[in-house]
Amino acid sequence: MTAHAPYDLTPIAWLMGVGVLIAIGPLLWVWRRNAGHGVARRLHALTILTLFLTFDLTLFGAFTRLTDSGLGCPDWPGCYGNASPLGARHEIAMAQAHMPTGPVTHGKAWIEMVHRYLATGVGVLIVVLAVATFVAWRRQRRSAAVGARQVPLAPWWPLVTLVWVCLQGAFGALTVTMKLYPAIVTLHLLGAVVLLALLCMQAVRYQQAASERLPTALPGALRALLLVTSVLLALQIALGGWVSTNYAVLACTQFPTCQDSWWPPMNFAQGFEIWRALGVTSAGNPVDFSALTAIHYVHRLMAYVVFAAIGVLAWRLHRIPPLRAQAKWLAGLALLQLATGLGNVLLGWPLLAAVLHTGGAAALAVVLVWTICESRRAAVAAPQAAIRVRGPGNMGPA
Repeated sequence: MTAHAPYDLTPIAWLMGVGVLIAIGPLLWVWRRNAGHGVARRLHALTILTLFLTFDLTLFGAFTRLTDSGLGCPDWPGCYGNASPLGARHEIAMAQAHMPTGPVTHGKAWIEMVHRYLATGVGVLIVVLAVATFVAWRRQRRSAAVGARQVPLAPWWPLVTLVWVCLQGAFGALTVTMKLYPAIVTLHLLGAVVLLALLCMQAVRYQQAASERLPTALPGALRALLLVTSVLLALQIALGGWVSTNYAVLACTQFPTCQDSWWPPMNFAQGFEIWRALGVTSAGNPVDFSALTAIHYVHRLMAYVVFAAIGVLAWRLHRIPPLRAQAKWLAGLALLQLATGLGNVLLGWPLLAAVLHTGGAAALAVVLVWTICESRRAAVAAPQAAIRVRGPGNMGPA
């Protein structure tokens, strides 16, 4: 009697192999280009490259979702147990013949698998970054023991990033196996933004270490505005993900009104019932249109608040010369978000506008993290009181 393996590891082995192949080229380019520079400079270059490719992956993930390709291969990590759609041609053809406009087609299968290949490549880069940082840190610890002066490099944040990207992979698997549960898909999007934030923070810290540059001091009120705006943006990205994963964009096709009303009929309880399958309530009933309206309209109202906060923040930051570049980026990206958001509503959710809207939100998050890392709260000087040292013959008021 022939024994069979309980699980076929071939698809995941092929997926990891493709990820290594994707990562080798960028790794060699970064290492050769920065061969004559210090460790901090090389790690900074690798982090910037990983950040750029992760941002591209976020855009491609939005493209995958918006083209309804998230279930192009309805299993994970392979495609019908194969390493690529080429080996699953028969199964895909049968699914497409049964449902020509359904979630499984040859084109959608390739989009989904390319997304998985790119995600694996980014994962390999993050593994290399974590290992390289740890090795550099250990070497510097030994050098410090003999008195050599080195740039301090902590391996903890790359390690956190590595753990986080593993969680992202798990959420990617759940996205497929749980058939696009809105809560899981939204968390997957938020996880991508957190991954971008972690990489951005490390890139800024490495650059500061290499150039021996300190963060810019900000007044307490401005620093607080920066942090509050970041929290508001995070909430807005979560709301935007909820709109997209529930396909609620077209619940309102007018602006600034919705369904010829400033306050259309909305079912908030049903719209924001978090743990449910796509298109149905937890009781199994179809989601009301008024629930989709509530999802859309809350996102729109929150957009006004976030746009105003970013506008004020950009205006205040522009007065500080070291942070003018961040101020310009914030203003430009806020305008892009306004334009693409209106385009989604008024033009019927065109693919380009929808992908750019996701990319703009991710870019705003990166710029805000960049600004946070490049700034610090200014120390408040203690008031200098005119105090005179009193001796035995000087007991009067100062």
